[in-house]
Amino acid sequence: MKAISGALGALLVFASAAYAANAEGTIDKIDKSTMTLTLKGGESFKLSEEFLVEDYSEGMEVMISYDEIKGEKIVLQIIPE
Repeated sequence: MKAISGALGALLVFASAAYAANAEGTIDKIDKSTMTLTLKGGESFKLSEEFLVEDYSEGMEVMISYDEIKGEKIVLQIIPE
C-alpha cells in the first residue's frame, strides 16, 4: 500500500509540473549577470543558461511560458510576438 501511495504522490507532483503558466508583455530590462528578464509592470523571470540573452532586447513584445518553482518563475520558452 505504501508503494502505491508513493507512486500516486510522485505522479501528482509530475502532473502538476507539466502545466506551465504564460505571461505576455514587453521586455523592460534584461540582467545578464543574474540571468533575469523583467517585463514592463515589474514581473520578473529567471532564465537558464540555455537562453542566449543576446537574442532578446528591451522593448521586444514576448510571450513567456514558465514554471514557478520555490517562488521563482523559471522560463521554459520565450516567443517573440
